[in-house]
Amino acid sequence: MTVTIRDAAPADVPEILRLVHALADYEKEPDAVEATEADFTAALFPESGTATTRCLIAEAGTDGAGGTVIGIAVWYVTFSTWTGRNGIWLEDLFVDPAHRGAGAGKALLVRLAEICVENDWRRLEWWVLTWNEPSIAFYRSLGSVPQDEWEVHRIDGDALESLGAGALPR
Repeated sequence: MTVTIRDAAPADVPEILRLVHALADYEKEPDAVEATEADFTAALFPESGTATTRCLIAEAGTDGAGGTVIGIAVWYVTFSTWTGRNGIWLEDLFVDPAHRGAGAGKALLVRLAEICVENDWRRLEWWVLTWNEPSIAFYRSLGSVPQDEWEVHRIDGDALESLGAGALPR
């Protein structure tokens, strides 16, 4: 089996969403996915303007031929005020468990690193759940370093709606 990495195409959207649902199952959040095919199409392949999100596809095939979509890396461009350069935020990387160990995860990360180097971008960053020890070990084997001096914050749901309307929590 060979693994091929390529940019996503509009025809890949159903497979991307399938793998996002599989990721949610893996992360013990099976009902958390709200995204639809229309959402992914709009973000990855907008009718006008520039895409705000990008996706790499890992395909498994034989004899150099592509075939089965086995993994994704959904990412977007960031900016660092400290370096004055862009970087990549890897929103999600997921390889179908039946195809792990074939090099797809590493190949996706290698391609993301290549994109950074090609564009003189300075960072490739992502989050990983603290309980996901196999992924943490994999990432560290590639040279990643945890950035644990930062605390993650999020505003969403009702709190986001209230703040967006100018209301402050009491």
